[in-house]
Amino acid sequence: MDDPSEPYGEHRQQNVYASGMLADQPPDGPVRYSDLERRALETMSDEAAAYVAGGAGTEDTVAENRRAFADWRIVPRMLRDVSERDLRVSPFDREFDVPVMLATLGVLSIVHDEGELAVARAAADLDVPMCLSSASSYTLEAVADELGEVPKWFQLYWSADPAIASSFVERAENAGYDGIVVTLDTPLLGWRERDIEQGYLPFLDGEGVANYFSDPAFRDRLDQPPEENEAAAVMEFVDVFGDPSLTWDDLADLREETDLPLVVKGVLHPDDAKRAVECGADGVIVSNHGGRQVDGAVGALAALPGIVDAVDVPTLFDSGIRGGADVVTALALGADCTLLGRPYAYGLALDGEAGVENVVENLRADLDLTLALAGHTSFDDLDRSVLADRRPNGGD
Repeated sequence: MDDPSEPYGEHRQQNVYASGMLADQPPDGPVRYSDLERRALETMSDEAAAYVAGGAGTEDTVAENRRAFADWRIVPRMLRDVSERDLRVSPFDREFDVPVMLATLGVLSIVHDEGELAVARAAADLDVPMCLSSASSYTLEAVADELGEVPKWFQLYWSADPAIASSFVERAENAGYDGIVVTLDTPLLGWRERDIEQGYLPFLDGEGVANYFSDPAFRDRLDQPPEENEAAAVMEFVDVFGDPSLTWDDLADLREETDLPLVVKGVLHPDDAKRAVECGADGVIVSNHGGRQVDGAVGALAALPGIVDAVDVPTLFDSGIRGGADVVTALALGADCTLLGRPYAYGLALDGEAGVENVVENLRADLDLTLALAGHTSFDDLDRSVLADRRPNGGD
C-alpha cells in the first residue's frame, strides 16, 4: 500500500461545484442523509417504506445506533502533511479501495425493480465490495455476474433445512464469492411494529425469494415447482427460513462445509465473538441488524471496542453508518472495515444504479476529507487516541 489513493474528496467537490456554478447543473440527488431518507421514502409504497426504514418494537435500538456515535468525538490534529492519503484496507488479504462495503440488504425489488442487480452494477463501476443477502430478489449467480471481479461476499440466513444451507454455500463457492457471512441474530424475525401495522411481509408477495425458488434443495421439498404453485412455495419458504434451535456446535459444523472465509454477523458480546472464533469463524461483524431485531439493544458502536479487544480476527462494523466521520470513528475504535446499509437503499429508490453511485461517491469523498482534516493520511494511523471519549467515566 505504498501508492496514495485517489483524492476522492477534492475530485468530488471540484466536479460538483463546477457543474453547479459553470453549467448550472447542481447535484441530481440529495446529499444530506435526512433529505436522502425523506425523499426516498416518499417514492416508495407505504409498505416498502415501513419495511426499509423500520426497526424492532419502539425503534429505540435504531436511535441508539446513532446516539452511540455521540459518545466518541474526533480530535483533529494540525499542520501535518495530508496532501496524499491512502484509504485502502485489506481485510482477509483482499484489498479494498476504501474501508466500506455495501451491506447485506434483502428484498431490494420492493425499492427498485432492478434491485440487487442495479446495486451490483454500481458496486462494479466504483469497485466497491458488496455483501449479497440470501433474501435477494435476484439469484446469487445473476448478481455475481454483474459484480464481476469486485470483492463479493454471500450472506447466509441459516435455514431450518440443513440441505438448503449447504446448497447455498456450495452455490456461492461456484459463483465466485469470496466469503460466507452467516447471520446469527435472525433465528426468528423481530417484532417490527411498522410492518405489523401494515400487515406486510414482502416474502409472502413472492419478493426476495429468488435464491430459494432457484435452489435444488428447496425445490426438492415442494410438491409442485414455484412456477406452478407460487403460494405453496412461499409458505414453504416461511417454514424453513430460520432455525431457533441452532447452537455453537452447528457453527462448527458449518465451518467444515467450506474453505471460504467464514464471518459471523450480528455479534454484540465479547464472549460470543470469542466463541465464534473458537468454532472456526475467520471474522466478526459487529451489528445489531440496523436495530431491526431486538428493541432496547445496545448500540452496535458501543459493543465494538470490547469485541475488538476480545478477538484477534478481522472485525467489521455495521448499524448506523451515515457519513465519513462515522467510518473514521469506527476504524479508530478498531474496526477493519465498515458496511453501509440504508443510505444506499435510499439512493437505489431514488435513481437506481445512478442513485447508489451518488450515495457511495458522496460517502467516499466525505471520508477522504474527514480523514485528512482530522490530520491523518491512512487508517493505519488511527486508534482510540484520536477520539475523545465522552462516556461517563470512560464507559466504566
